[in-house]
Amino acid sequence: MENEDLSKLKIDKSRVRIGPQKKRRLVYWVFLIVAVLVLGFLYFKGVFTPAIQVQVATVSQIYPSQAFTVLNASGYVVAQRKSALASKVTGRLIWLGVEEGSFVKKNEVVARLENQDVSASKDQAAANVNVARFTLEQAQAELRDATVSLNRNKELLSRGVVARQTYDDVLARYDKAVAGVAAAEAALKANTAALEGAAALLEYTLIRASFDAVVLTKDADIGDIVTPLGAAANAKAAVVTIADMSSLEVEADVSESNLSQVRPGQPCEIQLDALPEQRFRGEIHMIVPTADRSKATVMVKVRFIDKDSRILPEMSAKVAFLSRPVKSDEQKPRTALNRAALINRGEKKKVFLVKGDRVVETAVSLGPEIGDMIEVLDGVRAGDNVVLNPPSGLKNGSKIKVLEK
Repeated sequence: MENEDLSKLKIDKSRVRIGPQKKRRLVYWVFLIVAVLVLGFLYFKGVFTPAIQVQVATVSQIYPSQAFTVLNASGYVVAQRKSALASKVTGRLIWLGVEEGSFVKKNEVVARLENQDVSASKDQAAANVNVARFTLEQAQAELRDATVSLNRNKELLSRGVVARQTYDDVLARYDKAVAGVAAAEAALKANTAALEGAAALLEYTLIRASFDAVVLTKDADIGDIVTPLGAAANAKAAVVTIADMSSLEVEADVSESNLSQVRPGQPCEIQLDALPEQRFRGEIHMIVPTADRSKATVMVKVRFIDKDSRILPEMSAKVAFLSRPVKSDEQKPRTALNRAALINRGEKKKVFLVKGDRVVETAVSLGPEIGDMIEVLDGVRAGDNVVLNPPSGLKNGSKIKVLEK
């Protein structure tokens, strides 16, 4: 009885065993479910959706002045007052007190030539002037004495006290004293002139700044021979070159056909390649009254209204000639995009922002129009790419292919 009860407690393994065919069927179902899920996910992500071809534009920073620019031209910054400092005499450079970028004042000594011989000549001329001055004083004293003697003898002669011969001797002495004073005065003038000439020669060895300026280049070094004849072998014609930074202007070439669009005093905006992030106010200072026949252009000089120490001679520049002056609130750049990128979504304006090979529908806040562009206050940044003239089938997350321009 007990053995029969125990046999009932045994598990019949033949009933729960799964055959090979059922195992394969189960694996197939699992694989099929996973495949369906993966394909559904990829379809949802648009992997099997063909890319939509679109044109894109870049959100950029522009200046409001572009809306009222009538003409553009290019040119270079040029100092209107520029000088190569040299000497009128030939000599060896023994001292140089400036270098490139140094600020100098008018009449400031910037260099000195060897001048011992000229200095000695000046000292000799000064000594000769002193000798001539003392000689003149001596001659004047002699003249005073001769004048007194002449007056006394003239009175005595009228009384008959002295002989005529005595009076004639006194008169001759007086005439000699007058001539001596005249000779001494002439000698003093001659020696004074010689001193001034020696002083001038000594001054020529001192090279001074012609005006308040900045040193642009150093053309000679200590030990070089400086001569006004620059063609001399191993000689320098100039020591330094200076420029007045307050006289900087942009010299731009304007085509003859566009000359009617510019006028003296016309407001301008200047952009330097070296400072692309900033625009400088300017105005036309002069239209040079001659044309360049080889280029069919006329030079227009534009002066800077806003001074800046970063502006340097020979910088390349672009000039925008404006129809009106730039207002104070128009001097800073603004972020703007092409109006063709905008789409309406109810009361909101949106754009399709390009992210890789997809687009993201993005709401934007807009400002005033700037020419064919419109200011963007929020939503996108300068440098972002947006879709131009979005196709009707384009939606958030769509896959795109950018058309080549």
